[in-house]
Amino acid sequence: MTNHSSSTRAREPIQLLDEITFATEIGRALRAQISRPALVRQLFPRFIALLGLNSAGLVTQQKGRWHVGAWVDSSGDSSNRPVPADLPIDLISDAIDHGGGRTDGRWWAVPCQVDVNDGGAIVSSPMVGCLILESENESIDPDRVDRLSQLLVTAITQTELDARHRHRIAQLTSVLEAAAQWQQTQLQESSDENTLLRQIADTATDLIGCERASIFLWDKRRKKLIGRPALGIDDRPLVVPDNAGIVGEVLATKAPQIWNASSDDEARVNREIDRSLEFRTRSLVAVPLNGPRGETIGVFEAINHLENHFDNSDVLLLSDLATHAAVAIQAQRAQKSLTESRDRLVRDAARSTPLVGAHPAVVAVRESGTKVAKTDLTVMILGSNGTGKEVVARHIHYESERKNGPFIAVNCAALVESLLESELFGHERGSFTDANATRVGKFELASGGTLFLDEVGDMSPGGQAKLLRVLEQREVVRVGGSVPIPVDVRVIAATNQPLEQLIAEKRFREDLFFRLNVVSLTLPDLANRGRDVLLLADHFLNHFCYQIGRKVPSLSDSAQTALLSHHWPGNVRELRNTIERVCYLSTGDMIHAPDLELRQPPISTSKEHDRNQRTYRVDLPTSLAESTRLFQIDHIRQAIDQCGGNMTEAASKLDLHRSNLYRKMKQLGMRTGDEDGELVAG
Repeated sequence: MTNHSSSTRAREPIQLLDEITFATEIGRALRAQISRPALVRQLFPRFIALLGLNSAGLVTQQKGRWHVGAWVDSSGDSSNRPVPADLPIDLISDAIDHGGGRTDGRWWAVPCQVDVNDGGAIVSSPMVGCLILESENESIDPDRVDRLSQLLVTAITQTELDARHRHRIAQLTSVLEAAAQWQQTQLQESSDENTLLRQIADTATDLIGCERASIFLWDKRRKKLIGRPALGIDDRPLVVPDNAGIVGEVLATKAPQIWNASSDDEARVNREIDRSLEFRTRSLVAVPLNGPRGETIGVFEAINHLENHFDNSDVLLLSDLATHAAVAIQAQRAQKSLTESRDRLVRDAARSTPLVGAHPAVVAVRESGTKVAKTDLTVMILGSNGTGKEVVARHIHYESERKNGPFIAVNCAALVESLLESELFGHERGSFTDANATRVGKFELASGGTLFLDEVGDMSPGGQAKLLRVLEQREVVRVGGSVPIPVDVRVIAATNQPLEQLIAEKRFREDLFFRLNVVSLTLPDLANRGRDVLLLADHFLNHFCYQIGRKVPSLSDSAQTALLSHHWPGNVRELRNTIERVCYLSTGDMIHAPDLELRQPPISTSKEHDRNQRTYRVDLPTSLAESTRLFQIDHIRQAIDQCGGNMTEAASKLDLHRSNLYRKMKQLGMRTGDEDGELVAG
């Protein structure tokens, strides 16, 4: 007895070392992420040798029957010995029921089960299994059997979990890829609902592994389910009552349903559909199609699994597909209204005055605007009144990623300080007298788009401080409110004021200037843009003639000369109004200089005016004849100005006879007044 105890104590360290070595082997196998069958083949021989077993195996329950997944004998080769015919089924069931190991002396059964759960709900079919050990050694240590068995069971269950997680990740990846393809289909101009439904059904057929997939859309008014062409058969729609068959059950319960011919009630299936389509349904899984608000819009079903029956894992995958499919279907249904909205935005953008011009300064502004449009940098646009600052702002907006968002223009000069905060930031109901309803401010309205602050140099000091705070924090607080509202707005400011001078006079905040003046674009006056006048005139002619439905007239040489020689104190706005008036009032196919009715600014006889009028053109046309004509116009005008409008004195100064001067002016397209010598227009 003493010798036996000593022998047992001597074996214990060796057995412990063997168990540690076995645990190490299990760890290496798990890190290698091998499959469950490979794990069994690798670990079972060592496991059998450690315990001195005759054989061991793993049985799993499939379709209500026990299935032997692996069986290994003491030689370590699973092919040397067949599976015992006398497997202890009752012992296996007892171990599964009690959740612990059981033995009858010869056989040992250790439960080996896997449930994949998500929030308490099974999201994958469980693995119900049992580790079976056969041993004729009556002296085998039960505690050691339990320790080693638990190690092996842990390895098997962990391997199964890892495999299922990898499979689930692959499924979700495929679903997301499919959803991305559906989204691309929606964006195609030629796409329609039937095309999308066919694509969804094909995806379900491939991922689930079934013969066909059907999408039934619910017509609540008619109480019908309409199977669109995505039936895997042809383009015929299939109409069934919304309370018939498995799809009717899904619609009524708003829960997934599984039907397998070998185990479920035949009456649940609507065989009328099979007969109409000359088809035989053997198995079916159906899930509800729920919209983003939780409303049911139809049923998504998969028919006839290619390998076996449908189970919970198929419900999970089909539900994933249904989630994305419902969104895609509703988005497709809204495609028409979205297209109409897009077309309206495109028309609005087309109607907006484009930045027309070939003058180097305008080309530079256009190119710089296009470059800065790709960023969210704040832009300051400088220029005189009427030069087209808002046109530049719209150009930046429609060239940017925000082009599908709103473009909101605000004239800061027209806002008194008492209303500025409400106008820009909004107000809550009851925040002040006459605030009868909550009002969204311009910053919120422009969220996702562009906010154009025109004449920002005329903003009051208090308004400047409030604007600076919003630009720095990127959030607004409505008047009478307390909750900051984040705003995603691109700000473009414009002014005709000399901001540096206003800063020096303490009339404009320097910190606001630096916040707004990240990128500065300056528009030249129209008088300094040379032949851009003719490009703009042609653009406005086409624009207004299209609006009123008349043939576009041409500009005569005299009209072109008059346009080029005019000083355009109102800049592009004045030219636009001039051409608009001509389009409505003229009737001929040719526009002449008198039709333009250009008005000469009042003439000053002061020396200061003479110095101001004595300008030199740096943007004359490349044509020598045209440049000469413009020079003559300027030279004659300066002579008339210097003579106080006296034509006789001006002619003498130019070494011309008075009648020759009038003749020359008419040749140049300059309009003259009566014979008392006053220049009316030129």
